[in-house]
Amino acid sequence: MTGILEIWWVWLALALVLAVAEIFAPGFIFLGFAVGAALTALVVAFSTFGFPVLCALFAILSLVSWLVMRRLFKLPNEKRKVFDTDINDN
Repeated sequence: MTGILEIWWVWLALALVLAVAEIFAPGFIFLGFAVGAALTALVVAFSTFGFPVLCALFAILSLVSWLVMRRLFKLPNEKRKVFDTDINDN
């Protein structure tokens, strides 16, 4: 008997819920997790990994997808503000 999180459609439903949550949260916060869950659903559909392996796989795939999306959706002239002095310095 397989656990509930070892069923592919549960991971796909989680991906859908996270994608809908992304609509309400700005900044691509949940989209990386949604892609990670969808890719985990593909892995679960074609393999029989245990729950700890699936959780690790979900974490790795989510991180990689977030990093890829961060690079793809970056503004062309994005500059970061750097402070050279502290507000308490006289």
